[in-house]
Amino acid sequence: RFSLLLLNLEEYYFEQHTANHIINKDCKDERKFRGSLKICSKSIIFEPDDNIQPIIKIPLRDCISIKAPEDNEANNSFTRNTSGGISVLCSQVFLIKERNVIAPYKTVRGRTEHLFQLDIAGKVGDVVQTLHQLYRASCLDKMGDQAAMITAILQSRLARTSFDKNRFQSISETLHMECKAEMVTPLVTNPGHVCVSDANLYFQPLNGYPKPVVQITLQNVCRIYKRRHGLMPLGLEVFCTENDLCSDIYLKFYNYQDRDEVYRLIAKYIENHIAEHTAESYVLQWQRGHISNYQYLLHLNNLADRSCNDLSQYPVFPWIIADYSSSVLDLTKPETFRDLSKPVGALNKERLDRLVKRYQEMPEPKFMYGSHYSSPGYVLFYLVRVAPEYMLCLQNGKFDHADRMFNSIAETWKNCLDGATDFKELIPEFYENDSSFLVNSLKLDLGKRQGGKMVEDVELPPWASGPDDFLQKSQEALESPYVSEHLHEWIDIIFGYKQKGSEAVAAHNVFHPLTYEGGVDLNSIMDPNEKVALLTQILEFGQTPKQLFTTPHPQRKIQKSKSLSRTSSHSISIAESPVSPNEESFEDLTEESITLAWNNITKLKLDTQYKIHKEAITGIAVTCNGSSVFTTSQDSTLKMFSKDLKTIQRSVSFSNMALSSCLILPGDTTVISSSWDNHIYFYSIAFGRQQDVLLGHDDAVSKICWRDGRLFSASWDSTVKVWHCVPGETLSNKKHHFELLAQLEHDVSVNTIDLNAANTILASGTKEGTISVWDVTTATVLHQLPHHSGTVFDAAFTCFFLLLFLLFVSFFCTDSRHLLSTGEDCCFKVIDVQTGMLVSSVTAEEPQRCFKWDGNTILSGSQSGELLIWDLLGGKVTERIKGHTGAVMSMWMNEQCSSVITGGEDKQIMFWKLQY
Repeated sequence: RFSLLLLNLEEYYFEQHTANHIINKDCKDERKFRGSLKICSKSIIFEPDDNIQPIIKIPLRDCISIKAPEDNEANNSFTRNTSGGISVLCSQVFLIKERNVIAPYKTVRGRTEHLFQLDIAGKVGDVVQTLHQLYRASCLDKMGDQAAMITAILQSRLARTSFDKNRFQSISETLHMECKAEMVTPLVTNPGHVCVSDANLYFQPLNGYPKPVVQITLQNVCRIYKRRHGLMPLGLEVFCTENDLCSDIYLKFYNYQDRDEVYRLIAKYIENHIAEHTAESYVLQWQRGHISNYQYLLHLNNLADRSCNDLSQYPVFPWIIADYSSSVLDLTKPETFRDLSKPVGALNKERLDRLVKRYQEMPEPKFMYGSHYSSPGYVLFYLVRVAPEYMLCLQNGKFDHADRMFNSIAETWKNCLDGATDFKELIPEFYENDSSFLVNSLKLDLGKRQGGKMVEDVELPPWASGPDDFLQKSQEALESPYVSEHLHEWIDIIFGYKQKGSEAVAAHNVFHPLTYEGGVDLNSIMDPNEKVALLTQILEFGQTPKQLFTTPHPQRKIQKSKSLSRTSSHSISIAESPVSPNEESFEDLTEESITLAWNNITKLKLDTQYKIHKEAITGIAVTCNGSSVFTTSQDSTLKMFSKDLKTIQRSVSFSNMALSSCLILPGDTTVISSSWDNHIYFYSIAFGRQQDVLLGHDDAVSKICWRDGRLFSASWDSTVKVWHCVPGETLSNKKHHFELLAQLEHDVSVNTIDLNAANTILASGTKEGTISVWDVTTATVLHQLPHHSGTVFDAAFTCFFLLLFLLFVSFFCTDSRHLLSTGEDCCFKVIDVQTGMLVSSVTAEEPQRCFKWDGNTILSGSQSGELLIWDLLGGKVTERIKGHTGAVMSMWMNEQCSSVITGGEDKQIMFWKLQY
């Protein structure tokens, strides 16, 4: 029946002794109860073996005397029959769990004497001496002085003990580290010794409670997080599961060096631990729908130092539903939902106006809300029916007033909207599967409300048939399309850029400065009393999560499912088909075939290879029917290779400078090549000659793109230029007409460019590692992101192809929200184009020079010549394919994503096919 929750906040449990509690000694009604005597830093607790009897708690500050009989007191009745006895005279005692019922503590006031007879009489002297020390600490006037003296006693005890190596699981284990720490559980901490071996993490409590040693096998550890505990970077939380809300152990160390060393030792047992999870690593998974809204919020809470073991930093979840009166919950109506772009305190305009007026008149430091949206009191407000002992611990042995309890969902929501000081959000339990926190299954006496009604189960809204149904509908609401499309707004407020500064003021999201990370430096406060008071205030008031994002959080777009009919009113024979039987049919362009191709991309096999250049190959372009392959090279030539004849059919040299890229204009009539000689060359395929030349730049042209009659050229002269091109009439030998539409200025040389499917957004990568995102329609830069160190080799938007079988018209459905880039720094970076946020980062062993991707999987060409297939969301290589003997410089993929051509530093082109 005993638990650490019977202690006061910030109290320690030191030791226990088997003893008898003697009541009314030497009287007719003398009673003796066997049990366990607990010595704690602020109290004496006796737990009887008989569950009917109450646990007795005697605060040390209420003690009048604590003594053992003197040896010379021969006639003292106490000493004659109570060898090993301790007498405690006190003015107040608490009776807890009488008849083993969880209820508010019963207070017995008045002078009473309690006699405890230890089984081991020889320990009486030491126990009395310890109690005298702790009594003196409890009688100090100032809390800081009390805390300092108790800490000194604790550290002395820890210094006199060490981890018991006999507790190792194996005699072959090697000790790596041992230090002092405390195991953290809600509202209480338990001091002891941490030991890390080559196989296990151990924690041995100083008091042997709740068991002699806690052991965790390092190979079972899935996640570890450094935590901020008590505003100090001293916490470490260890999880042996991937998605569970609660951890396996939470440790608080006495200095950050010990914490960091334990973290390092554990981390090496975690697969890919070097790529530690960041907030950005989950954004892409969430946007892609690989994790749910619930899972994403759990991950963000974890990364923001929120833990189920720390009630002042308990995971925070949003109110989602705003309708608690209808008989049917309609998740298709926007008015069913709470406005997620505002904090709870700003949902009621009338109340907000009053708060803003007070804020404007307030001297510094200013804050809008006098209470927080998450605090220990609010957490236990929701959980009192399943965690009553936590509430009693927090509130000095009492439940809250019956009318202030969690009585009704609708009442609680209304109070959060209208209450002058109530701005609380929800907790994860509202979106899980265990509804026990809504039901008084323990039959607790939580009091009687005004009107005489007892506090029982939580009253549910009319649209819920019961507690389980309520949770089920809450889960459906959290995962609904409306919430998915607006959840980023709430994330901006709680974890993001609207949490602090001017954006927080504009969003009416300003709380007391002490609640924010960095709001106070405890190390700078010399007065121990001031420090203890401040820490107590902060821990009880609640803390704002660690800020995870400093830019707007990207939105989650719901992919609209498209069902493409496999039948058509038009019957197409082989003869009528616009493509030959040997080539891919239109049907191959369906979303299903592309998805199938990417799902089997690891089955990419080398078909043929040819050495056709004298230097590295820089660009690849293929005609629509796939028969002719054009390549450019640093040997200054453009070559036309026949795939069917397996020979070079043409070789053209425009100058003695290297060519950097090439493309084929629609209709397969013209090939355009960019050159290091600052020119762009137009070559007529039909007539086999140079048709035109554009002197477009003042330095080498590094990359070109063509879209809708416009040419985009990137150059080492630090510009990207947009040209309107009117093709010449080949037969009349008329030249192209070029009109410069825009010039996008950069600070350094531009190495690569790509356009989104709508041709409205252009991304450029520079030699210094900056990714710039441009609005092509206005020629203005949207984001400049220094995400790479060194040259950006390649950048591309996501793109998915779909075919609509209707009158032989195909179209592309593209998702260009994400941009992937790779560079000299061996990193892949994914950014959200709308917000500029980095949403994923993966580090390779060597630079990746070029790639294709579908949003989830990357096919990349490496510096060493291998083709690598990456699981972007998992951040790991799933397949390595041997390829070129030097760097893979360029890559082409057909629209069906079933054929790939690569060009290498080894002067070869390689043809690859999916074989499945």
